[in-house]
Amino acid sequence: MKLANFALPFFAALLLGVVGCSPQDAADKAAMAKPALPYEAAAAQGKGFTVGAMMSANPVYVLFDPQCPHCGHLWEASLPLHNKVKFVWLPVAFISPKSAPQGAALLSAANPAELMAEHEKSILAGTGGIAASSSVPADLELAIKKNTQLFNSLGGESVPYILAKNQRTGQVVTNTGALDTPALAAFLGLDQP
Repeated sequence: MKLANFALPFFAALLLGVVGCSPQDAADKAAMAKPALPYEAAAAQGKGFTVGAMMSANPVYVLFDPQCPHCGHLWEASLPLHNKVKFVWLPVAFISPKSAPQGAALLSAANPAELMAEHEKSILAGTGGIAASSSVPADLELAIKKNTQLFNSLGGESVPYILAKNQRTGQVVTNTGALDTPALAAFLGLDQP
């Protein structure tokens, strides 16, 4: 009996660690059709900041909510791969009122990689992330809304949502949720870091 009382919360926590952060209301997104070419849609419609190997031919697109701790874990896991892959981080906003202002701060930062590292360290420490003005410039607010619409149109159920071309097969691959570095490298078709 005591094992059953322990096992349920343990497995629930384990499941939450594998899954990503989900929007509260997914009904309107379920009604939206997926684009025929999701990778191309992310490239054409998404607005984000780029980190990693800038000359990489096939960027990895990551739709993330700044308030998502799973996204923080993926950020950390991606760091050892920055010398091999170009990552484009596209902020969306559905978890918290802080999401859009923090996304706007990241998009407008002089050094987004440095600010993202600071932000994700704070998120993972449970301190809420970077301070950001609640007054979001209209162009950045629109960009984040469009990223969120893109996420919904792709049928995303939770963040982080990764779109990439596997470097070995050339096939477009998607993943919902965080991966550790070895799993991320395998997902992207890379040699282990």
